[in-house]
Amino acid sequence: MSDKSPPAGPLMRGPYPELTPHAVIVGYFLGIILAVSIGYASLKLGFSIEGSELAAILGFGILRGMLRRRSIVENNVVQTVASGVNGASSGMMFSVPAIFILGYGTEFNPYVLTFGAIAGAFLGIAFIIPLRKQMIDYERLTYPGGVAVASILKSPGAGIRKASLLVGAMLLSGVVHIVSLVSGVEYWPLFEQLGLPAYLNGTWYLSLMTVAVAFIAGRGGLAFIIGGFVCYWVLAPLLALTHAFPVIDGVTITDPDALRLILFRPTGIGMLIGGAVVGVFFALPLITSAIKSMQSSAKSNAALSRDEMPIKLLYFAVIGAAILLGVMAVTSAREVGLLRGVTMAALGTVWIWMAGIILSESIGRTNWSPLSGITLIAVTLLIMVTQMFGGMSTGPAIIAAITVGAATCVAMSQATDLMLDLKTGYLVGATPRQQQLGQFMGAWLGPIVVIILIFMLHKAFGLGGKEFPAPQGQALASMIEGITGGDVPSAKYMAGALLGGLLSLLQTGLGITVGLGFYLPFSIVLTYAVGTLVREIVDRTKGKKWAEDKGIPIAAGLIVGEALVGVGNAVYVIAAA
Repeated sequence: MSDKSPPAGPLMRGPYPELTPHAVIVGYFLGIILAVSIGYASLKLGFSIEGSELAAILGFGILRGMLRRRSIVENNVVQTVASGVNGASSGMMFSVPAIFILGYGTEFNPYVLTFGAIAGAFLGIAFIIPLRKQMIDYERLTYPGGVAVASILKSPGAGIRKASLLVGAMLLSGVVHIVSLVSGVEYWPLFEQLGLPAYLNGTWYLSLMTVAVAFIAGRGGLAFIIGGFVCYWVLAPLLALTHAFPVIDGVTITDPDALRLILFRPTGIGMLIGGAVVGVFFALPLITSAIKSMQSSAKSNAALSRDEMPIKLLYFAVIGAAILLGVMAVTSAREVGLLRGVTMAALGTVWIWMAGIILSESIGRTNWSPLSGITLIAVTLLIMVTQMFGGMSTGPAIIAAITVGAATCVAMSQATDLMLDLKTGYLVGATPRQQQLGQFMGAWLGPIVVIILIFMLHKAFGLGGKEFPAPQGQALASMIEGITGGDVPSAKYMAGALLGGLLSLLQTGLGITVGLGFYLPFSIVLTYAVGTLVREIVDRTKGKKWAEDKGIPIAAGLIVGEALVGVGNAVYVIAAA
């Protein structure tokens, strides 16, 4: 090696490259991959995973492995931009599918919704920036996800090894999924082959992505598994013993798929709603803390720090995005009108401010975000607004409420994501202003990528079906049907909501995770259980450090590989139609 060769490892002297063209371009590239992959998984499984850690790992592979750039803070901007793009994923996946599930997929304006989601993203970022110093510098909120990303950025050698493991697993998962699609073998009916009763539902979904999501979640997914097993290995046998299976038109229903549609899925939707609402109530005490944080921020003049974005710019961002939100509300449906549209925009703006703070405090203290519950409440309030001033027809009311609701959901998602990233930046010595600009640069792209993905998957397979159940969208759709007087199984929803609420009173988020086990096909639950078991075995035999250093990057690669192939298959199905 010549004397002029750059030394390995991070830069130790001189100016650190931070918000560079390299960082932004690589961030866009990784952000698109994450938004597609995590959005795909969300429509399959009903929940999403944090993308910052994946972006940091892949960023190492590109910046250091390929471009030979060695700045920690530059790689930090890469993951900030990438997670800014991905910030729209969970926000839109929890709301927009409901429009398609309710049958209005051809009646709303996707351009209005997309620009509204971009406005919401900017609004969420602008609202949360003034609280950075108070929440992170002064209160020192934990933000476990941000700490995890910082640990990756501080270990350059380990970061490159993790990137190699991720890419290798991505290729393996992609090949396996291609074989599965070509052969048509996506399910393994084990119990049927063994001659066991059909209601036990022992068919396994052959998906490395599902195993990988479970591995990353670890013990946190146990409640989800328990929910599924209770349905088919406890309740179904009890129904058989007591001869209490549902009877429709004189026919006794024992088929597991029919049981799920008639009995378990409505109960699960109710549990999602009940658990989410109780989760929001749990988060209400954070409002007091948030108000104190804002007062302290104002007194310390935090937003005027030279390391922060100027407060006037944030004012312009808030006002501009709020106006765009109003335009979006008025143009979302003909019946909205100016007065109702301004009311919806004002409600959405205030809700973004309140909910963004609650979510940021919640994830900072507990690493748990009640985003789905707050979205449900936001859309409920917006539906109520559509019935004011004379009331709107059902279809336009639903379209307007979900369109504005999607924007608020994206805003809340961006607020929590930015605070996680700013925590990482605080730990690695990044400049807050640079990260804040990076988040703005990434936020506009995410809604465009996600809306294209949603349309593509719906056109190829249909949302709300077996291929892409979209559980959170189903829960939102069911709640809207209930509000607008649709024909819904109210008794099952109410029973599920009560059960989900009680479970969430015992433990935060428990009702939602158990409800997902009731809602999703048991084939997914069985496969998910394999990933949880593998994680438990790995933790016990090799230790948690091995799981974090090698297991999680491998699992992340398995998710990305299958998701990208799945999206490619959707493109093929559409082209061949």
